[in-house]
Amino acid sequence: MSNTEFDVDVWKQELRAQRDEKDRFLAEHRQSPIPPEERDEFDGQYFDPDPEYRVDAAVTVHEDPAPITMETSADTEVRYLRVLTLAFIVNGTEQTLHAYQQEGDDGYFVPFRDKTTGQQTYSGGRYIEFETDRDLERGDEITLDLNLAYSPFCAYSDTFACPLPPKENWLDVVIPAGEKSL
Repeated sequence: MSNTEFDVDVWKQELRAQRDEKDRFLAEHRQSPIPPEERDEFDGQYFDPDPEYRVDAAVTVHEDPAPITMETSADTEVRYLRVLTLAFIVNGTEQTLHAYQQEGDDGYFVPFRDKTTGQQTYSGGRYIEFETDRDLERGDEITLDLNLAYSPFCAYSDTFACPLPPKENWLDVVIPAGEKSL
């Protein structure tokens, strides 16, 4: 999953297609978090695709994952396991994000905040989710595409309880990639 060779034009086209699909769901689907009376005006907002925010991340696998309790947007709590630490360079500085799983999950959940949070992006933070085709090991490197960062359903409706990024996933840099707030 290295970032070294990929076709930027194909990547941008695929990213835009994913965004269009998400926007169609939010604007039309009966399970959309957007209230029905607001769906006609819905128009998803995104930063322009930028390959600089498609970063190579060094993986540290936590063999004995620590439990983490995350607060939610509904003032409840949800429990996850911290299973990975991802170290990468963005905007010229080294950053780390932790990836979490709930018991029995295969995919990885990376909630985070950055310097756009509450200004250009949703005040509760954004999420990245990914899966791998094999078990990750210490020393592996994966491509972490920050352009895939998206706003959780609670950004659209208070009826959803969304996990809030823990302080360990608050970045002190601007990540102008992925979904913007409306």
